[in-house]
Amino acid sequence: MQCLYKYRWVKLPRACLPSGKGILGSWAKLAARAAFRKGTASYCGYRNPVVPGMWSGGVVGLKSILGIRNRASALDRLNQLKQLGLVLSSVDPNTKLLTVRIKDWVVECSGSESKSDTVYTTPGYGFICVSRNLTEKLIHANHIFEDSDAWLDLWCHTVSMDVRNAFSFFAPVCQFGKYGVFLSLETLGQRWGWEKTKVWRFLQKHEDVFTLYRLPGSYGCLIFNKLYPCEAEVCLPNNSEIKRVIDAVRTFSVGIDRHGALRDHMSKMVVWYSRRFLISVGLLSPAIRSNRRVALFPSLYRAYLSLCKLWKNGREDCRSCSPLSCPKPDTEPIRGPCAVDLSQIAKEFFTYG
Repeated sequence: MQCLYKYRWVKLPRACLPSGKGILGSWAKLAARAAFRKGTASYCGYRNPVVPGMWSGGVVGLKSILGIRNRASALDRLNQLKQLGLVLSSVDPNTKLLTVRIKDWVVECSGSESKSDTVYTTPGYGFICVSRNLTEKLIHANHIFEDSDAWLDLWCHTVSMDVRNAFSFFAPVCQFGKYGVFLSLETLGQRWGWEKTKVWRFLQKHEDVFTLYRLPGSYGCLIFNKLYPCEAEVCLPNNSEIKRVIDAVRTFSVGIDRHGALRDHMSKMVVWYSRRFLISVGLLSPAIRSNRRVALFPSLYRAYLSLCKLWKNGREDCRSCSPLSCPKPDTEPIRGPCAVDLSQIAKEFFTYG
């Protein structure tokens, strides 16, 4: 299954939600329990119409979904999500009905209108579609990430089977930005507002999901996502396979000047030459042009073709010069100018070529 970087959303299984504290973890729990089809939901004997990406209920149900026991804390977390622009919420003053709508919901994957009363998803089954730029809202708000926030940040930047990233053909890999193939603990710490040691402890804590590969020199590291949904079981590459990709990219990029840090330069080279490497090892078939195209000028019908030059009497002789215009009048021309009809050539080309 391809999950290219240019795609605006990624798949998050409902059985693999982030654990720990964090505002995005609360968002993922709400999104996983929202309605996936248009229909009618029941709550305390009431029947309420819902649309995809919507949840309706009471505060007790909200506390159960978020895993928060305190009523005030649950409402405060909902207000934080609302201030960040992640959800929309409203409360009916008469019935105390709480309605929550998930913003940036991918409607294309929600399905058609339900024929029965089942409009809410079953916990632990299926997946939700998460926008890749979900975590950017926290960065723009200068929010310090927590565990579930960093977990979702790595998940949202996972690519798989992308021809611009050769490592993604081994296993789903995290890539930040167009040229952010190689990562470092320092850059992740700056992004999340953490220290380098805290980033290291986080990756060690969640090594069952994200696997860190240290690269030689100042290349940085690679982070693979072991639980990302793929058609086949994910098999992580070994060090020799990763080194093979790096060596091939270095060979292809010989002669290109480096600008900036070595890690940034090599990340750009991986994006440039991944397709070439995949074709060379047989993982990707080269594109075959089905037809040839030749541009001809309609006003040009004849041209003089310069034939090869010969040496006669120790001097360079020109075949295409006439005796009057030749700069060497003492040299006898071997052959005169050759007039060729280009329209006839074009006709023969399109007939036989």
